[in-house]
Formats: sequence, structure tokens, C-alpha cells
Amino acid sequence: MNLLLIQKEGIDLYQTLLASETSRDILRFYRPERVDCGVIIPNSTLGGSLSLLAEIRWYIRRYVVSVLFEVSPDIYCSEIFAGELYGRNLKLSDASENAGLIGIKDGFIYRKMRMETNSKKEDYPDFCGGCDRVLEVRYSRSED
Repeated sequence: MNLLLIQKEGIDLYQTLLASETSRDILRFYRPERVDCGVIIPNSTLGGSLSLLAEIRWYIRRYVVSVLFEVSPDIYCSEIFAGELYGRNLKLSDASENAGLIGIKDGFIYRKMRMETNSKKEDYPDFCGGCDRVLEVRYSRSED
């Protein structure tokens, strides 16, 4: 269960987290990895990722534009959806109608779009073509 933190433009989130004694203390048991769009923090469980997110909330508000949870390879979900998954209010398969794509270009969010029900990111070559990386994201129904 990876926690992906997409940084705001002009922010080097990895360096910011390393420079702060408080965040270093919080992240001492984790191995944050720098990626083109921010930081990935590997974690073994969804509950652990949600707990970690609560601990670094101040950094999220200040330096992060989007928080995503990797729930299966190449499938991410929003924070609200992750909370509902953790609370067992829904299953990952329930969210095929509330999916979207986030395109990353030059390390930042370039564009977003909603996907048609039961489609895949390969069905949107025009969207994917202009991006360095495309994330498939599941959203909660409350995020419409």
C-alpha cells in the first residue's frame, strides 16, 4: 500500500520532508522515495497509511496538492475513498463508475478527467499522449 503525495508546483516535497526535524521523526520508520511528481511512502496496510497521513497532515495542507493511495498495481484511490474502504463501506470494485485519470507532466498535475464506467486508461489515448505519467484513480460517490 503506497501513499503517493503529489507536490504543489515549485515545491520539492522530498527535500522539505527531509529538512524538517518533525517530519523526519514521524517518517523514521518509513522509507520515503522521491518520484517525479512528489513522494511515495511505502506502507503495508491501508490503516497504516491513513494513520501516517493523519500524522503528516500539516505538511499535506502546506505542500501537497493531491494525496493518493495505491490500492493495487497502477490503481490509486482518493483519501475519501480510502477511508470508506478502510471502514468497509464499499469495495474497490464498487468504484468503477467513479474513476478518473490524472495526467502528470514535468512533475506536476497537468490535467484530470472522469472516465466512462467500466473503461480503462488505454481507452483514452488522446489524454495519455500528452502526459509523462497517467494515474488511474477511484473516487468516492461523495466526490462527484
